Amino acid sequence: MSHSKLARYIVSLALLGALGCTNTSSSSSGPPAPGDPLPALHAVPDAEDVGRIVDSSGREVLLRGVNFNSHVEYWQYDPDRFTNYPFTEEDADMMAAMGWTMVRVLLSWSRVEPEPGVYDDDYLDEVAESVAMLRERGIYSLIDLHQDAWDASLAAPPDEVCPDGSRPAGGWDGAPDWATFDQGEPRCESGQRELVPAVQASWESFFDNVEGPGGVGIRTRYAEMFGQVVARFANEDSVAGFDVMNEPNAFTVGQQSQLVELYEDCLAKMRAAEAALGAPRRLFFFEPSILWNGVGLPAPPAFDHDDQVVYAPHIYQEGIDPGTLEEGFMRAADDSIRLYEGAPVVTTEWGSTPSRAADPMDDYFERHLGEQDSYLFGATIWSWHTACGDPHTYGQFQNGQIPQVWGFFETNCETNTVDGMRREYLETIKKMALRFAPGALTEVVWAHDDKELSASGDDAPAGNRLEVFVPTGDPSSVAIESTGLSSVDSTPWFGGTLFHAKAQGGTWSIRLTR
Repeated sequence: MSHSKLARYIVSLALLGALGCTNTSSSSSGPPAPGDPLPALHAVPDAEDVGRIVDSSGREVLLRGVNFNSHVEYWQYDPDRFTNYPFTEEDADMMAAMGWTMVRVLLSWSRVEPEPGVYDDDYLDEVAESVAMLRERGIYSLIDLHQDAWDASLAAPPDEVCPDGSRPAGGWDGAPDWATFDQGEPRCESGQRELVPAVQASWESFFDNVEGPGGVGIRTRYAEMFGQVVARFANEDSVAGFDVMNEPNAFTVGQQSQLVELYEDCLAKMRAAEAALGAPRRLFFFEPSILWNGVGLPAPPAFDHDDQVVYAPHIYQEGIDPGTLEEGFMRAADDSIRLYEGAPVVTTEWGSTPSRAADPMDDYFERHLGEQDSYLFGATIWSWHTACGDPHTYGQFQNGQIPQVWGFFETNCETNTVDGMRREYLETIKKMALRFAPGALTEVVWAHDDKELSASGDDAPAGNRLEVFVPTGDPSSVAIESTGLSSVDSTPWFGGTLFHAKAQGGTWSIRLTR
């Protein structure tokens, strides 16, 4: 079946109230409710036209949402500025009020395995609490093993002397210190964190599987750690899957080959962990190099995998990287079909500075959202809530500036306080959205002014439920036309409205206007 895709995160209760969030009771026999169980997901690849992600009844799911970094162990450059915010019930409510279906939950290897072969169950329990909060609101979690520029320990020491044109590098997040082998290279940065010599050397050591503590290669340790994380969440249906590594620094042809070896090893560990627990196969998300979007580095070569993998490039073109949105989406689709047998595509990071949403002449966010629908790609925007001490702000700090942060919260880094929500940004991203199609999707068309959404599809088993979120508490303000569906009903959904109907079987369509 052709989809025609190539043709185109502490906040106050006052903030919550301002979003219009309300709790909705759950009923197993009534209309959809946040407390309803989330069915397990699986992939349906399509070697001719990018594949789909469906639930256990065959409903196609569009996984849309946000990243949150509450569980990341960041380098802290200023003891007066904390690096991240805790994840709270209020956060989860506000995410539900966006109509989102998935949140990318960032973890750090340094917290999972603080000592070689020793796994921190308390840390994974904290993550599980966040997963549960999201599940109770009808939101899937994607467990992401996150890293940026290898780890926190690679920050330059006070006595680092850097040559002209460079300056002492900051640290980031990811690997534990015991797995860092920087070969004594300088910790100096000349504009790109990935090109710090100590960072590059650490990645070389990793890809070469340099022997670490206990005589075990550090790449081998990573795969074993990944298997442990999978085992912790393997029987949780609300976990959509696992993102094996964020933005790997695989730059050379040799490193690209070693990267896919890592992916094969991690996938094997994942499937072994699931089989040992009698758990279903979850989705395995894998990414190209960070330079895929930055300089157009090709995607990793084809590798041995099963049919439950998801290609997860970061489409930052026009956001922070060169190129056009159209090029980014087309490249992602082409990679999937040409290299990965039509694996589904979810861009697990995208976005730009939130201030762009306030410019009426700048339609970047609207166009990105529109392309997501046109290509039927999943997407999670960067990011929910950024703290003033996050290392992403270190460059501004070094320049003597008051840091400015991304995210949905207006944060004053002079006082280190949250002043409220970024209203224009929030209202730009919050949109009418198809959550579950009753069968396969053939087309979704969204108007950039958010006044109209249409969707159509086929192969819908009779009785399967369609769900569409509209960010209004007044369902009577929405006009609906449909075919192949029972009468469309509505139910409150965290200040918005969830429209739902059951398929009569076969083809179907729906059009909502407001």
